[in-house]
Amino acid sequence: MAQQQQISLPAKLINGGIAGMVGVTCVFPIDLAKTRLQNQRSGQQLYKNMMDCLIKTVKSEGYFGMYRGAAVNLTLVTPEKAIKLAANDFFRHQLSKDSGRLTVFKEMFAGCCAGMCQVIITTPMEMLKIQLQDAGRIAAQQRVMPSVVTALKIGGTSAVLSRSYNTSPASQVMRVSATQITRELLRTKGVTGLYRGLGATLMRDIPFSVVYFPLFAHLHQLGQHSLENPSVPFYWSFMSGCLAGSLAAVAVSPCDVVKTRLQSLKKGANEETYTGVVDCVRKILRKEGPGAFLKGASCRALVIAPLFGIAQVVYFVGVGEILLGYTPHNIYSA
Repeated sequence: MAQQQQISLPAKLINGGIAGMVGVTCVFPIDLAKTRLQNQRSGQQLYKNMMDCLIKTVKSEGYFGMYRGAAVNLTLVTPEKAIKLAANDFFRHQLSKDSGRLTVFKEMFAGCCAGMCQVIITTPMEMLKIQLQDAGRIAAQQRVMPSVVTALKIGGTSAVLSRSYNTSPASQVMRVSATQITRELLRTKGVTGLYRGLGATLMRDIPFSVVYFPLFAHLHQLGQHSLENPSVPFYWSFMSGCLAGSLAAVAVSPCDVVKTRLQSLKKGANEETYTGVVDCVRKILRKEGPGAFLKGASCRALVIAPLFGIAQVVYFVGVGEILLGYTPHNIYSA
């Protein structure tokens, strides 16, 4: 009789939490670079690429400037990743009860449901994180604005602003905490303020989960020793998570750009505001062209690949099950 994995919710929550915290700690600087690259407009470019962004961030804000907003992520990534991974397992388990196997459509539907569940945590987490991550870019842009205005008046060029970039100490960057932002949003806009960009988050996370989970499941299955011994080496879980994550991340990168723009409350000089998803897409297309929707795509792939690779290793090794005293013999049943 085919074996079906028993859903141990506490174990799944622990796995998701550990995986999320380890992954975020490893890749957060790249995520910061992604946010800043996505938010800069054509003609007002402070950063040429990911490495240029990270180097300038360290020079102007110090080493820990690369981890602005990390505390929010580390706090909320545990429930976020736990919900995402546990929900996918739950829906796959429910959908396979009748026939004992999952079709690709059922796998995609389970991923879709998981994506819908996670936005409860993802939206406010991303909302707060983006404000903290982008603060340094806005401060840097404000420092170079006099030279930007002069350059535009003289030549009207769209050259990268790195020549006039001020690498002064981090003290010039206004410090604001996630608690302050949360209080201000709740005071002025209520709970809905924390869920600004919810539609764009759904537009990103549902397709991501629809692509990622079935793709990972099939890649992971290729690493099985045999039908009699379905175990998979940990490195295969890692590589499967990395490959499926990077492909899914690039596929939904345009939606991530729209989400980042909508959730950025504070704008730099001459940066337009958006009233919604459609307005954002229209303005980006008109002013920056289709290529703007792929800003930060390589950074996002570099963030998501190890993040989900680590997540799947922790998940399939069963760290949570081990901590709760389960053994390989009692986490499965016929």
